Amino acid sequence: MNKKIVGRKESISILDLELFDLDAKVDTGADSNALHCDDIVIKDDKVSFTLLDEIHPSYHGKRITLPLYKIKHVKSSNGTVQARPSIKVVVKFFGKNYKSVISLTNRADMKFPMLIGRRFLKDRFLVDVAQEYLCNKQNGEII
Repeated sequence: MNKKIVGRKESISILDLELFDLDAKVDTGADSNALHCDDIVIKDDKVSFTLLDEIHPSYHGKRITLPLYKIKHVKSSNGTVQARPSIKVVVKFFGKNYKSVISLTNRADMKFPMLIGRRFLKDRFLVDVAQEYLCNKQNGEII
């Protein structure tokens, strides 16, 4: 299989959430993908959340309700274990659509609203930490 090279920062679109060209940190230390959202409520096998963040221009302030995929116990970067709801969505990355599981969490204190973790990268991509936004470059020019 021919793996694409990605940088440490990339753009990703989450089609089911109408989030386009979202800045994401490629994090090989994270097992799974994580997305910043607010006011997360789980009820009757559904999860509702708000995509509101003044810092990130891709966020549109909409309240979204989707089927709950599962509750994941995730060890955050500060070492605490959180129970996070996760959803299954279609993302567009490097011009291709992929089904992906994304955990929902409040990342308000983080620079990037999205983390791309190992599970998504595995068998598809190689990470070059010296590069950024390779998804926007074609023939050496930024498009």
